[in-house]
Amino acid sequence: EVQNLIDLEIDGFPSSSKTRSGRYQRSTSDWGYVGDLVEDDDKIGLYSYKVQSTITSRLANTMIQAKMVNNAKRPQQIVFDVQVPKGAFIDNFTMDINGITFTSQIREKSEARKMYSQAKARGKAAGIVRSNALDMENFKTEVNVPPGMRIQFELHYHEMIRRKLSSYEHIISVKPGRLAKHMEVDVRIIEPQGIRYVHVPNSLGDHFDGIATISKGEKKAHVSFKPTMAQQRKCPTCSSTAVDGNFVVQYDVNRETTGGELEIFNGYFIHFFAPENLDPLPKNILFVIDVSGSMWGLKMKQTIEAMKAILSELRAADQFSLIDFNHNVRCWRDNLVSATPAQVEDAKKYIQTIHPNGGTNINEALLRATFILNEAQNLGMLDPNSVSMIVFVSDGDPTVGELKLTTIQKNVKQSMKDEFSLFCLGIGFDVDYDFLQRIATDNRGMAQRIFGNQETSAQMKKFYNQVSTPLLKKIQFNYPQESVSDVTQSSFHNYFGGSEIVVAGKVDTENLQHLESIVTATAANAELVMETLRDVEELDGFMKKDRYADPEFTKKLWAYLTVNQMLAERNTAPTAALKRNITKSILQMSLDHHIVTPFTAMLIENAEKDEIMLADQPKDPRRGCCSGTLGLTPNAPNNNKGIPAWANVTAVPVSYMPEQRSPPVSSLSINRVDNDPHFIIHLPKSQRNICFNINSEPGKILNLVSDPGTGVVVNGQLVGGKKTENKKLNTYFGKIGFYFKSKGLKVEITTETITLKDGSYSITLSWSDTGRIIRKQLLISIKKDSNVTISVGEEMSFMVLLHRVWKNHPVNVDFLGIYIPPENQMSPAAHGLIGQFASEPEVYIHHQRPGQAPEKPQATMEVKGNKLTVTKGLQKDYRTDRVAGTDVQCWFVHNSGKGFIDGHYKDYLVPHLYSFLKRP
Repeated sequence: EVQNLIDLEIDGFPSSSKTRSGRYQRSTSDWGYVGDLVEDDDKIGLYSYKVQSTITSRLANTMIQAKMVNNAKRPQQIVFDVQVPKGAFIDNFTMDINGITFTSQIREKSEARKMYSQAKARGKAAGIVRSNALDMENFKTEVNVPPGMRIQFELHYHEMIRRKLSSYEHIISVKPGRLAKHMEVDVRIIEPQGIRYVHVPNSLGDHFDGIATISKGEKKAHVSFKPTMAQQRKCPTCSSTAVDGNFVVQYDVNRETTGGELEIFNGYFIHFFAPENLDPLPKNILFVIDVSGSMWGLKMKQTIEAMKAILSELRAADQFSLIDFNHNVRCWRDNLVSATPAQVEDAKKYIQTIHPNGGTNINEALLRATFILNEAQNLGMLDPNSVSMIVFVSDGDPTVGELKLTTIQKNVKQSMKDEFSLFCLGIGFDVDYDFLQRIATDNRGMAQRIFGNQETSAQMKKFYNQVSTPLLKKIQFNYPQESVSDVTQSSFHNYFGGSEIVVAGKVDTENLQHLESIVTATAANAELVMETLRDVEELDGFMKKDRYADPEFTKKLWAYLTVNQMLAERNTAPTAALKRNITKSILQMSLDHHIVTPFTAMLIENAEKDEIMLADQPKDPRRGCCSGTLGLTPNAPNNNKGIPAWANVTAVPVSYMPEQRSPPVSSLSINRVDNDPHFIIHLPKSQRNICFNINSEPGKILNLVSDPGTGVVVNGQLVGGKKTENKKLNTYFGKIGFYFKSKGLKVEITTETITLKDGSYSITLSWSDTGRIIRKQLLISIKKDSNVTISVGEEMSFMVLLHRVWKNHPVNVDFLGIYIPPENQMSPAAHGLIGQFASEPEVYIHHQRPGQAPEKPQATMEVKGNKLTVTKGLQKDYRTDRVAGTDVQCWFVHNSGKGFIDGHYKDYLVPHLYSFLKRP
């Protein structure tokens, strides 16, 4: 499926929103009365949140609009964060900031980058966009808005609604994040085939039972969801919204006995093919299940539960076997066996004995599965009318055997020989879902991500049900060549019950009255021939009378299918020349149809073209950073081996900018302690960095985080340099300890080793290792001689960076740096040199004046009732360059942070590496 623009973060406020005198303009847009808005503590009000979606013959055009206002007395970030279905094409995005409108256009990627660079050189670049692929992709816009200003965001995308389990399911993410004075979700369905039923499940929860209304006609339907502000509240006295989830509309259309429906309109045809009432084909199925250590716990329990239910659904005519793998590969049976009750029961008992541990050898597991299928075929054990498939279940990347994903993909493709289908289930956030998609698409299958939670079992069974009933194979669509051109795809490997095959193309309607389609396929007992005839003029009258119908639905569906097909063909292109030609075709389609693909970028600019933003895709699609900055903010951590996205940062040079502007660099939104030791505290609300040093003695232990609410402690022990320099002995962190009290886990990181302790159990790795340790859902990811990342689910993560110096250096020693994102979910009781800033203090910086050096101006900072003299300068972030570092601009507080931190730095000394801080 197409990877689209999914994440936009704009840092800073467009300069064109100011008048020539430098004052901000007041809004000229008419929103009506904006009183009675419910505001959170941040004083941001959501005036309206509107979703409008129109489905025309399975093509859904969706618009999401939010109108917001900053009623605070200071500038602050306003966020527009929506989830877009995977595979949808984003085709338009606009912003209106106090009457100044920003619109978008699609350009070839290198051209767009060049235009953005030129604008940046002129000082007119307001922001940059990054993208990546997930199931539900985040489109996130973040703008620093001055007090009293209003802003409107509007996003448009379109997608083809696919049929699964005998119904179409339109999923709209509705997560406004706060109470809206006006809330509306409006869905209109126009289906010339006729609508059989419409259903709106209670997907948002019982809280909204009965609020959605449905009106249905023969070929049209209307769904409306308009909760009042009182109905949105989580409770009668709550100021938070209960609207947080997916709004789902399910429906199906009337079908003719042939299962085929041709729709011809405006020079294009769409052929929907979904025959029913056919006997299922027998299947030969191999289940390949990851039982490595990362599957330990709930994921394995839910997988076992799902597999037992799935095995019970095998039919007597089916053949099957099981493979489970970690660093080794085991087969329940070395060959396919019939799905008799006795064999199924024995397989269930085998599944129940699985205990996850060890590494992940994906390559060998899949090759073993294809070997079993190939051997069965060579021995004549497979029914010629049967369908053979592999269902692969995994939660991570390969760690044993072949590690290169492109090599694994090539090996499996060669071994499958275009004979079998591969269906992939990726569990959790760590899995490389893009790889699973590629390898499944290569082998006539599909992939789906499911999340490792209480619903894992239900999600696995639902996925299996989609592919467990093959009804037809070797399907061929035939159209009159003299009348039809540019057909997206004319042959398909399998058709599964409850799904639908869609074919599109261009048609010459000048001299054509009827279009005929003939479909041939292999069914359970015979070769089938199905014929569909359709009048070319039949749709014209109906479509032109309906004001909601999309007049370009056939053109858009054809483009949608064509681009997706070309992307799949590009992945499997045997030569570089063919791949280049396919890329050119995709690019031209993207520009012609104004859609974002991996080869285009979106430019967003105002009418005067003096403010420009770039929508682009990073070279490494799994790279990211923290929210509140420029860069990727994925829906869920989809990163290498579980490392949180903020731990991988793209280096961007810092430029000086006016105090009221937000910092433009991804590396800023992080709290860190590095070098001797320099503390840099990022304050997200005011978008400032405050720095201070701590000068203490070797051997002393400083508390960085002490949170009795979550039971988390982070302490650092100091080591000294080899000798004094300029009459001063520099100190560094030589050892860092983490204590997770609720789990009973301790982690000790020194410049030599990384040790995990759980009571009497302990495991130690050295910095020369690359690997992961998982214990009680705590993940420790080690990157050889570079860094260690500790993750506790999605709630909390930390990164420790290793600094090596020349062994014979006369002064310096090896030391550690620690990086902590402010998004860590700490309790209000959190304290420590860094933990205290989980609750951000009000900081007011004023009276900026020249300092002793021209590049280091001074200012007065008011914080916590203190007035401090601070100096503007640069510190280092070493995540992207561990030698030279990346410059980070900050205001420096002298005297070991006195006045900025609570009390004196000596108040943060603790007796042991895992001690909580005792507060007075």
